[in-house]
Amino acid sequence: MSSRRYTYPEAAEELRCEESWLRRHIKKLPHSKKGKRVTFSDEDLNRIDALTHHEPTTGPLAVVPRLATSGPHPLAELKPLPSRGSLRTG
Repeated sequence: MSSRRYTYPEAAEELRCEESWLRRHIKKLPHSKKGKRVTFSDEDLNRIDALTHHEPTTGPLAVVPRLATSGPHPLAELKPLPSRGSLRTG
């Protein structure tokens, strides 16, 4: 099971980002650390790429979620609160 291990400069080149960006965000990114040596696997780089991937929310390429057509509405079980007057005892 031989997996390629990338150093900071190599990972930055593969991801096409600045090495300083990797170093600044290392606590949020998948990586391996042995002592002070940080390395990235191919899987780590794929996960980092997925973490930083964004889909458009507007425009012709926006992904529009489909509405569920079966089953009850997600808010169907909500019931209105009683009127304020009915809460008073007197």
